[in-house]
Amino acid sequence: MGRMTPLTRRLRAGAAAIAIGASALIPLTSSPAAASGTADWLHTDGNRIVDSAGNEVWLTGANWFGFNTSERMFHGLWAANIEDITSAMAERGINIVRVPISTQLLLEWKNGQAGPSGVNEYVNPELAGMNTLEVFDYWLQLCEEYGLKVMLDVHSAEADNSGHYYPVWYKGDITTEDFYTAWEWVTERYKNNDTIVAADIKNEPHGKANETPRAKWDGSTDIDNFKHVCETAGKRILAINPNMLILCEGIEIYPKDGQDWSSTDGRDYYSTWWGGNLRGVADHPVDLGAHQDQLVYSPHDYGPSVFEQPWFEGEWNRQTLTEDVWRPNWLYIHEDDIAPLLIGEWGGFLDGGDNEKWMTALRSLIIDEKLHHTFWALNPNSGDTGGLLNYDWTTWDEAKYAFLKPALWQDANGKFVGLDHDVPLGGVGSTTGVSLNQYYGGGGPSQPPTEPTEPPTEPTEPPTEPTEPPANPTGALEVYYRNNSLAADDSQIAPGLRLVNTGSSTVDLADVEIHYYFTNEPGGTLQFTCDWAQVGCANVNASFTSLSAPGADTSLVLTLSGSLAPGASTELQGRIHTANWANFDESDDYSRGTNTDWELSEVITAYLGGTLVWGTPPA
Repeated sequence: MGRMTPLTRRLRAGAAAIAIGASALIPLTSSPAAASGTADWLHTDGNRIVDSAGNEVWLTGANWFGFNTSERMFHGLWAANIEDITSAMAERGINIVRVPISTQLLLEWKNGQAGPSGVNEYVNPELAGMNTLEVFDYWLQLCEEYGLKVMLDVHSAEADNSGHYYPVWYKGDITTEDFYTAWEWVTERYKNNDTIVAADIKNEPHGKANETPRAKWDGSTDIDNFKHVCETAGKRILAINPNMLILCEGIEIYPKDGQDWSSTDGRDYYSTWWGGNLRGVADHPVDLGAHQDQLVYSPHDYGPSVFEQPWFEGEWNRQTLTEDVWRPNWLYIHEDDIAPLLIGEWGGFLDGGDNEKWMTALRSLIIDEKLHHTFWALNPNSGDTGGLLNYDWTTWDEAKYAFLKPALWQDANGKFVGLDHDVPLGGVGSTTGVSLNQYYGGGGPSQPPTEPTEPPTEPTEPPTEPTEPPANPTGALEVYYRNNSLAADDSQIAPGLRLVNTGSSTVDLADVEIHYYFTNEPGGTLQFTCDWAQVGCANVNASFTSLSAPGADTSLVLTLSGSLAPGASTELQGRIHTANWANFDESDDYSRGTNTDWELSEVITAYLGGTLVWGTPPA
């Protein structure tokens, strides 16, 4: 199907409302092709995922977040069209989308409290007037049209951009029973819709030995035992829809031999990434009873751009990562044919260095072992990793996509294989994808998986800085702003900032200070979390200064590393919050605007070499 005009999008949206109320050439084992119209539910067979006829499938997807955040909506719909993004994913070979969501939002939907979507209706005219649940339902229709499947992931208890930092599935007024209820409600609502084929029970349970609360894994029924929670939630889901894949992630720590969970000494535990520790499966496997063949384990794994783990020190390679990290934490589950693995999050920046080295090693493992995976992320606004889309949300980071492409399921002709039996990946008439019936009807691929001999190249050198910056720097700068979190009374202030060099000489960013003025009503210790920066979050430094002026008792001061050529710009986005995530009242903050598109802001200042060169400070 060709691209729709805004008019046809509106017409179809109205009709929908009435209707509702590879390089990875993997030789997968096959059974006779499924008949036309076969349901697309999946189950497991040893370490494989198969369809109802026993044909092996390969889930190769990506994450698109936003429903888990305070916006309660896919991110990016302020700039891009929902169908354009969805069709592009399918046409480029993503066959399943992991959708983070919050328990709070699911319960709001259950209680008939779906709020306005907040999307840009000029860009998304077909979504005009829809609430958040209606947009989600509309998107599921698009997924069906383009041959995409969906995995729901309860990412956090609360609808909060930083909710995933909280280590467990209950928080405040949201109890474990609420968590189960949310899963039961969403399962019941979509039990006859085989677009949603998988439930990732809880994102990244974690917590260290001396932290409370923290997630553990053992044979108890304790409130903090994630093994028991995943088992219980899984059984309650399967009682409603016995065809749903149940994904259980790992935790962060697991006791060493001779130790138990009573120790508060971190040296008594094996530690790894949040959600990445599945050592406990060997001692306490998840038991789904009669539906054990719906179980998939789902670790997460990241590289040194997210955190410099001990295994990235000294000399390391795929072999050392396998022996020291992957096999003891989760790969043994696949190797011992216990259950399938789906790496729910992996990804990062192609930095030409250690992070790209890690990504290449893990991609090789994924291809060689045919591990299922969902790449993190489609979104460009993931601070530690970036995304498959550029920050305009309409164009793709072609180097990163070229890196991912070999790990996407393809047939012998290089066409992407979907998980729908009847609809080709990319939709009817797709030139880039095939359906499961087409794939198995054609006999599948005839070549083994291959790795690219050379990974896509990325610039290996960061932007250069003058070796001797001028003693008295001069220049002309402008600051653009957009509000990335319109709620004025939540626990974060989320400015998007763009610095533009309008002068005729290169500016050393180390000489620049950007000041954002606000009031700290909670009075607590302030922190700044960089979500994304063009120069990299590692090159952003934040501090806070006090002042006394209308609409401002505090200034966030940001400095960057690197240089900015004449006419060039650099962007960043982040969040101001207190250590305990108390709520602000931004309604009268000096620097706050309500625009969600870039606009010049004269209430955010820029200093160059200590001299004010842009904006007006509060007085």
